[in-house]
Amino acid sequence: MWIELLGWLGQPDYWVAVLRIATPLIFGTLGVLLCERAGVLNLGIEGIMVIGAFTGWLAVHAGAGLWTGVLIAALCGAAFGALHALLTVLLGLSQHVSGLGVTLLGISLSSYAYRLSFPQVSTPPTIVPFAPMDGLGIPVLAQQTPLTLLALLAVPLLAYLLQRTPLGLALRMVGESPASAEGQGLSVLGLRCGAVIAGSALMGVAGSFLTLSAFNAFYFNMVNGRGWICVALVVFAGWRPGKALLGALLFAFCDTLQLRLQQGGHAAVPYQVYLMLPYLLSILALVVMARRAQYPQALMQPYRRGER
Repeated sequence: MWIELLGWLGQPDYWVAVLRIATPLIFGTLGVLLCERAGVLNLGIEGIMVIGAFTGWLAVHAGAGLWTGVLIAALCGAAFGALHALLTVLLGLSQHVSGLGVTLLGISLSSYAYRLSFPQVSTPPTIVPFAPMDGLGIPVLAQQTPLTLLALLAVPLLAYLLQRTPLGLALRMVGESPASAEGQGLSVLGLRCGAVIAGSALMGVAGSFLTLSAFNAFYFNMVNGRGWICVALVVFAGWRPGKALLGALLFAFCDTLQLRLQQGGHAAVPYQVYLMLPYLLSILALVVMARRAQYPQALMQPYRRGER
């Protein structure tokens, strides 16, 4: 089996699959990271990814362009983020309960809208998804779609925003010490709401990748827990975009490995073990890295103007 594994690692197709699986995780992890850097936990990511996947696909199926579908998915994600921000930032309600409510709303609303739009359809209608970027000279990237390249570019852009710009400093300040930020004349509530809305837009784009790039149709349960993995990857990354990319690639590597192991027909091991492999390794990595992680000090703490 080890010789077979080494053979897989030497094949470009293996790394193409790794990068493809990692793409929605990159978008989603960056979205969660942006929210949490501003002090807001967003457990609505699972539902936001579902609604992004559905609305983006539905728009393209109705005749819109692929990039228009991505934009609509981002706007729908931003709308759900605005709802979460209203409940948690402005009203100061529980971030856990609100996030889970947003997830349930996104999943159930997508299911209802799908049944309403296609009442007599037994199999999901298909669309023409993004085509691979064959013009690129890098073999692994040439077989990816533009959304994958966008995800890779988003990592250094977000890192630069958080570490090198006044806006990034303000976002980090409201996540660490909102009282100090208010003392500097910053709008804590405005910055937190903006971070949640922008982060949720990235989550919507993560969902749209599944229907507009990885597949060509919308399926129920297609997000399949990826949102929860993104929440864990933020902790693994220590709230740093570069490490978030590494974590997404690590999980995708393990997921690709378990798929190859299943296809290899190693009957001595039950297939359920292969299914568990990426999650077990992710938990192990999370336990190791979380011990040294320095989380934002005001994370999950509601803030009311004028409080000290």
